[in-house]
Amino acid sequence: MKIKTHDKSGGLGAGPVYFTAISTILGAILFLRFGYATGTLGFWGAILIVLLGHLITIPTALAISEIATNTRVEGGGEYFIISRSFGLKIGSTIGLTLYLSQAISVAFYIIAFTESFDALYTWFYETFDIEFPRRVISLVALAAMAYIILKRGTGSGIRTLYVIVAIMVVSLIFFFVGKPLGADEGITIGGNFGLFNNDKFFVIFAICFPAFTGMTAGVGLSGDLKDPGKSIPVGTMAGTVTGLLVYMLVVWKLSVSASGNDLLADQLIMSRIALWGSVVIPLGLAASTFSSAISSAMVAPRTLQALASDKSFPLRKINLFFARGRGANREPYNASLLTFVIAVVFVAMGSVDMVAEIISMFFLITYGSLCLISFLNHFGSPPSYRPRFKSKWFFSLGGFLLSVWVMFMINPLYTIVAYLTIIVIYLFVESSNKEQKGLVNIFKGSLFQLNRRLQVFMQKSSSDIEDEWRPAAICISPYTLDREKILDLMTWISYRHGFGTYFHYIEGYYSRQTHLESKELLAQLINSLRERGSTLYIDTLISPSYTSAVAQAIQTPSISGMENNMAIFEYDKNNPQELERILDNINLVRAGDFDICIFGSSATATRYRSGIHVWIRNTDEKNTNLMILLGYIITAHPDWHRSHIKIFNICPPGQKDAVKRELEERIAAGRLPITLANIEIIPLDENHTAASVITRYSAHAGLTIIGFREEIVRRDPLDFFGEFSEIGDVLFVNASQTRAI
Repeated sequence: MKIKTHDKSGGLGAGPVYFTAISTILGAILFLRFGYATGTLGFWGAILIVLLGHLITIPTALAISEIATNTRVEGGGEYFIISRSFGLKIGSTIGLTLYLSQAISVAFYIIAFTESFDALYTWFYETFDIEFPRRVISLVALAAMAYIILKRGTGSGIRTLYVIVAIMVVSLIFFFVGKPLGADEGITIGGNFGLFNNDKFFVIFAICFPAFTGMTAGVGLSGDLKDPGKSIPVGTMAGTVTGLLVYMLVVWKLSVSASGNDLLADQLIMSRIALWGSVVIPLGLAASTFSSAISSAMVAPRTLQALASDKSFPLRKINLFFARGRGANREPYNASLLTFVIAVVFVAMGSVDMVAEIISMFFLITYGSLCLISFLNHFGSPPSYRPRFKSKWFFSLGGFLLSVWVMFMINPLYTIVAYLTIIVIYLFVESSNKEQKGLVNIFKGSLFQLNRRLQVFMQKSSSDIEDEWRPAAICISPYTLDREKILDLMTWISYRHGFGTYFHYIEGYYSRQTHLESKELLAQLINSLRERGSTLYIDTLISPSYTSAVAQAIQTPSISGMENNMAIFEYDKNNPQELERILDNINLVRAGDFDICIFGSSATATRYRSGIHVWIRNTDEKNTNLMILLGYIITAHPDWHRSHIKIFNICPPGQKDAVKRELEERIAAGRLPITLANIEIIPLDENHTAASVITRYSAHAGLTIIGFREEIVRRDPLDFFGEFSEIGDVLFVNASQTRAI
């Protein structure tokens, strides 16, 4: 793999990405903590740490490489990728945590840098009997690095990296050619196989994981690269593979060169193994930690600069201050100042292990997010996603799930705190960037695909689920803006047990003008339903006649994936002439074996506490079960949570006991929550009509459900529906077949 360090036109090539990554990967943890990890967990335990870490970082590297070859990656690296994929709200949220982890990493590597002067501390103590303050070296080193970055710019940082990486490579070569401490001290291979029962495994993993996070360090240079789409995949993948091989070789060399006790007792055990180790290993440690610090110090300010350029902060002056750059390359001078201030704070207060665990948490969140982006792009399959470098969806999904799982295994409390921090930052960002894309848009493409696959599955499996009936209702009405009750009824039916599609009918021919009018009206209706918290699906339908509109609607596929099976019409009881248009289309709908409901709305407000009255007559053999089911389905909506269903059965004189017994058995068999006290059998004598009885008992009901037969529509429909003009809202039901309760 050939790695270009500079592009011929002056921009940076893949070389800086690779060297930034590898100098961060082969850093402090390699020299200071892998001896301890190998001594505690044994050869296979340390190898498992390396493999588990790379099971997260390799899918992340693949995801970054894939996303970087799909779009132009500008300044901000990982932040840019996340924000352009998830939107600026999510991007800013994760970007802020990413920046903090990068800034804290500067302190982490500087703290580790001071460990390379262990011989100096020992000499000073033995000579003057005084403990030399380590923060003196760490603060001086931090100041020197700040001078290089702030005064000399990125170019000087990159040139420094080349020198440092060379020193680090030489020190590793001397380590690998070194001899074991002694043949009589044995080999620690296989020293501990009870890995997941070992309480220290994930503690050590948390300390060691920052060693593998350097593979994304080079991505932060994206704004300085000539061709990020080429340089990022080449540099990132080369750095990741190199790091994996080196760490596995280091674990093997440690295992065959020292005993477990030696590995645990001396954090710089590599200096005792390497050829001329007392010189080259501290020098390599110093080089690796200082180079890692430089890498983090170059990347973190660019993340902050990109955040400010996207106006992620609520105050305009803050955004302008941190977005400002110096020179032709817009060096993030102001962002670098804040980064070094944060580094000074953590240098003054932190230890290597404590800072490592904090860094691990936030890097795991970032890596999990990057893998999730890649997976969602694979699953959602947007046409615009055409990366030149292609990974596999299962790599990305595995990387995401592993990131979340490992966080909880490391420290559940830290994990919860980390995610709560993310939530708080998101709410803060959302409050100042309401116009930007947020959580609603993250999974849109994937939800489209999931919905498509589910609908296809439901269609193919429809023969297996025909017995499981539930309403899939459609309604078409031109009176949406004038009447709310029909929307309420459709919402009740589609709340939990059923599905509902409502069409607002626009009379006219389809044209550019009517299309634009329908879109504008649809947006208003959707906003209205959103305020109600409705689960009803709503749309507009343009047609030259009501009959053609009904024909179109009943042939429209259901959003549930199952066939629509119920048509609901509505009319105003104060304008009974509206019934004529409905009755003219009953036969059209019946041709499709639809259950037919006609909703007559009154001017009075719905009396929810008065309950739903279901009226059953001896002519309602097919309608009975459907009417009872609709009452049960409607009462599942929160509007009816303090209500009840009351069933009335009108029967001939002398049949009261038999009818009541049959009705009780029907309800018990259907396991419906209707108490026997709410069942009333009313014998009908010759002096009263069914309509007069219903009017007397249900004048104040919240909703009255009444069945009607097909013969009614053929004979005297207007007279039949007009008989119930003195009661409130009525739902007339005609079932195409008997429904099982």
